[in-house]
Amino acid sequence: MKKLIRFFLATIVISSLVFISCQKDVSGTNEGSNLNQPHQARIYLTDHQTPVFDSVLIDIRGLEVKLEDDTLPNDGWVSLNINPGVYDILRFRNGLDTLFATGTLPNGRLKKIRLTLGTLNRSVKGTTSYPLRVKDEDRQVVANLDASNFEISAGQVAFWIDFDAGNSIQEDNSGSGSGHGYRLKSHIKIFCRSNSGEIEGKVLPRAADPIIKAVIGSDTATAIPDDDDGEFKIVGLTAGTYKVIIDGQNGYNDTTINNVIVRNREDTHLPVITLRQ
Repeated sequence: MKKLIRFFLATIVISSLVFISCQKDVSGTNEGSNLNQPHQARIYLTDHQTPVFDSVLIDIRGLEVKLEDDTLPNDGWVSLNINPGVYDILRFRNGLDTLFATGTLPNGRLKKIRLTLGTLNRSVKGTTSYPLRVKDEDRQVVANLDASNFEISAGQVAFWIDFDAGNSIQEDNSGSGSGHGYRLKSHIKIFCRSNSGEIEGKVLPRAADPIIKAVIGSDTATAIPDDDDGEFKIVGLTAGTYKVIIDGQNGYNDTTINNVIVRNREDTHLPVITLRQ
């Protein structure tokens, strides 16, 4: 409980609706593709779990991709097809994702993406719902695209959008009325399977309610194991050497695994981890 409170006062991890699917394996690189030809786009939404909230509901109104072409209208921004609405992004954890956007792009020279948010954003803990205030300047979230975070194969382009709730949800008591409040200032990470790796494993017992953190330098990715079997998976990791911290709750001790190697296109499997009181 002590660490849960600490997370509640500090950082969270954000990264809807329907159609949860297992990870899609889209292989290939940008090499050999005619970038000047139209490409079919497939964009997926995923998330690393938060130990604080049971649901994080994000109101997504639109998704656009900016292309490198001076002849295109709207300064090269192309709208993709999505189902506008409120997405409970905490459903997409431990390697699950959803096909979020599709469409046809005039070329394959991607430069940026832009998410447009609505006003129906909130987080839920137990039976309590907390509105997530979004300032006008934060309603559009822009991220750069380059050859390292999207992939092209056979006329198709694909990448994954991952919300970072630890930096996205901030305490904010500046709104009208009294009581605790939160602000949503979205930070997103873009990655693709061919230029990232994964860490997966299993932590027991479930009574420990563990929080798993994969740390490299100043970057931390977080996961919460599944309730049924204690399995977890952290996706979209940059290749390198990680320290994996298993943060025990309810009187269970923490443990750390050093020198965990992550390679592109590979799953790094950890042995079963058993926490002790």
